[in-house]
Amino acid sequence: MTPSLTSSTTQTSTDRRTIQQPCPNCGHSELQVFYEVPNIPVHSCLALPDREMALSVARGSLSLGFCPHCGFITNTAFDERHCDYLANYEDQQGFSPTFNSFTGRLSTRLIEKYNLQGKRITEIGCSKGDFLLTMCQLNQGTGIGIDPSATIGRALDALKALEAASPEGITPNSVTHRVSFIHDFFSEAHQDAIGEFVCCRHTLEHIGETQTFLQTLRRAIGDRLETVVFFEIPDMGRVLRSQAFEDIYYEHCSYFTTGSLAYLFRQCGFEILDLYLEYGDQYLMIEAKPAAGFDESSEAASRQQPLAIEDTVSEIEQDIAVFTQKIETKLATWRQHLQEMKQAEKRVAIWASGSKCTAFLTTLDVAGAIACVVDINPYRQGTFVPGVGLEVQSPQFLQDYQPDEVILMNAIYRDEIQKMLTEMNVNTKIVTI
Repeated sequence: MTPSLTSSTTQTSTDRRTIQQPCPNCGHSELQVFYEVPNIPVHSCLALPDREMALSVARGSLSLGFCPHCGFITNTAFDERHCDYLANYEDQQGFSPTFNSFTGRLSTRLIEKYNLQGKRITEIGCSKGDFLLTMCQLNQGTGIGIDPSATIGRALDALKALEAASPEGITPNSVTHRVSFIHDFFSEAHQDAIGEFVCCRHTLEHIGETQTFLQTLRRAIGDRLETVVFFEIPDMGRVLRSQAFEDIYYEHCSYFTTGSLAYLFRQCGFEILDLYLEYGDQYLMIEAKPAAGFDESSEAASRQQPLAIEDTVSEIEQDIAVFTQKIETKLATWRQHLQEMKQAEKRVAIWASGSKCTAFLTTLDVAGAIACVVDINPYRQGTFVPGVGLEVQSPQFLQDYQPDEVILMNAIYRDEIQKMLTEMNVNTKIVTI
């Protein structure tokens, strides 16, 4: 029997309520819950080998709580015991020319801005290691990656793609002897691995105790006050204002806007050098260095003047109000659209099988309306979407499938995907979330 698209077992809720639970970002005693989704996969990015395993993946609840003191948003139902980031956690984006171009520009800019030529770079949460290897190739320095799922062989795939697109002629094998990996979660025990530049991309949002984590990093850096740290995370302000529910999922237990991120860094002993949005304003970037004379027992760092880009707690509350007012309508609109496509026997395909896809399908609970998911990442092809059970195909599958509609999980890749579809003679309607 095909699941009904109108009686979802995954019912969202936007009822506001206050709970007595400390904020992981500042320690304030209360949080205001404003968005809940039960029964979702605790891992949205696993590359699972068969349908049964994908359907039986562990599930948990999403219950977003807002801190009225610092503006931080957290999943109050998050349990870190569910989150094991093993080798089959497949989040690599380095097979996209659009993403590789962004990574190349970002690496070059950071190296030039902070004079990183020949310096040692440390990446916390390096995943498969592609960004770290790219940085170390471009700066001709050394690097250390810290991540339980780090795989240097996989990173070379991304470097080869970058080499093919690079006029400078990057040679992947020339950098491998200068980079090493620690297969572990970052802790104060890794203070000897801290280099002149520390980067942490799309990792902080996976960490529940954000203040504890950043305090650990600050202590590990110690009195090396010239060390520069760079963090990149999703921007929750955009998610709230556009009701981007596909960007809300279990592993992302911590959600920042410009103001709450700046607050965290200052309170943990960092001086902010730059704070800005990138990648179609999807990513929030912060560059900072250790503040001199910082004492964890004092609040001296909090007296730093806010930057113009920082939002206030009041502004975050307004964005949450917009989100709660509009999210149910957006979810209902998508359910209706997919219902109509199914009733008309139209073929709908989803492009990109990662976290956004899992969140899109499980939040809407509409897997029965989708029969095809494709991904350019060869390591995802032939695996199955967690909680949904659909097999991931290569884009070439669409040549025979000839979908009536392709739903893009991220609009920033539209031109890249349109080019691929045209080259494959797939004439279809492209829809973005």
